[in-house]
Amino acid sequence: MGLRPVDLARAAGISAQQVRNYLDAGVLPPAGRSPAGYRVFDERHRQAVTTYRALGRGYGWEAAKAIMRSVHAGAPDAALGRVDEEHAAAHGQRLALRATAEALEAVAGHPPDTVPRSGLRVGELAARLGVRPSALRVWEAAGLLLPGRDRDGHRRFGPTDVRDARLVATLRQSRYPLPAIKPIMDEFRSSGGADALRAAITAREAELGRRARAMVEAAAALHGYLAVVSPAS
Repeated sequence: MGLRPVDLARAAGISAQQVRNYLDAGVLPPAGRSPAGYRVFDERHRQAVTTYRALGRGYGWEAAKAIMRSVHAGAPDAALGRVDEEHAAAHGQRLALRATAEALEAVAGHPPDTVPRSGLRVGELAARLGVRPSALRVWEAAGLLLPGRDRDGHRRFGPTDVRDARLVATLRQSRYPLPAIKPIMDEFRSSGGADALRAAITAREAELGRRARAMVEAAAALHGYLAVVSPAS
């Protein structure tokens, strides 16, 4: 007995229209038609929906779509290659976060940088940090840096500004988005310590742990689906 779009929708907790969208996007395998012209789904489509949902939670929706499209194109190796890439990226984020924690402790306990009395210009600070001058301007526009100005209106970064810029650079290397850095920097400035940054790192570690578990569940779902659609792989 065939399944209707609503049956698949109920199994995955989505709408029937989303099921149709998934079919059009290649997330589901092609569906047959009944004599009356209605799409007919089967157990394979139900498993495809739940697999895609698991992949989305673990790897993100764009990656999930690419993985399912590869499977339905008869290219399971390409699908597994994308899974490998996502796991490698997650591992890289863990390493970067660990480096951030270590860098934070080093920066927080390090004496202020030696800075000329007149302060550093944008280009000079960018060279110290290994970033582009445009990055410093973007960070300033986001409220992450608060440099002063000289008589000619040029930005001048004092010791505190350099410290802040080092911390922002460290967080950006760990892929923290600018909006997430703003409250951290505000708290860091107000408290004069690194507790806010340590809390952010702890929260990020917990987030990566949750995602790692979701990725394991996604890989298991994909393994089961591949056994159905590509048993020889």
